[in-house]
Amino acid sequence: MLRVFTSVTDSRSAGRVVAIGIAVIVAILLLAAVGLFLSLPDANAFNARVERLFVENADLVSGESIRLLEILAQSGTAFSEVLASYRVIIFVLLVFAAALLLASLAFLVTIVALNRRMGEIERAGIQVSSLLISREERTVYLNNMEFALTEAAIETLSVLAEARMDDDVLSGSQIEAMVSGRDASDCDEASGATRIKRLRDALGNQMVSELLVKTIARRGYMLSIDKDVIRMV
Repeated sequence: MLRVFTSVTDSRSAGRVVAIGIAVIVAILLLAAVGLFLSLPDANAFNARVERLFVENADLVSGESIRLLEILAQSGTAFSEVLASYRVIIFVLLVFAAALLLASLAFLVTIVALNRRMGEIERAGIQVSSLLISREERTVYLNNMEFALTEAAIETLSVLAEARMDDDVLSGSQIEAMVSGRDASDCDEASGATRIKRLRDALGNQMVSELLVKTIARRGYMLSIDKDVIRMV
């Protein structure tokens, strides 16, 4: 119950962090957009200045003066069109920046959540409701997953299962002795470690195999599951 409560609390905290992060990003981008658009000059400012020249200089009636004013008016129109296009480009860039920031925040929260979940799994070990070992078929049924193993791998797993039912931790030399039938004094640690590695490789999924077959520092190896779920046929 405590674990469920903790997971729910973590989920709510993560959701709250995401909501706050999104709100902060949107607020910052809105403020930046408003400040940027307010700082841009008016698109019709140049045209307004040209119009004032026409009004305040009524004596500009010669052909060259009128032509000059027409050129200025055309330049003002071109300036307003360019400025309007700049506004559109700036708006698109702000939207793109907002999308990138939101995507980065989502990825960051997802990575943090996955790391937390992986940490919980590593601390708790793999949750196995049933482990059925069939030596005759060389098959292992782990929950709803089926693994076809080699004869050496199935024997290694069987030795570990029998030791787990007795709450024993086996060293590499003990595993090699029990599988090969030799005396433990005639076996070395590396041979047992090699058998463990091949068993993990045969199970395929690295996370499952590493958590199922657990290494106990300076002691040996054991299955990190409840011994009551183990069955051998």
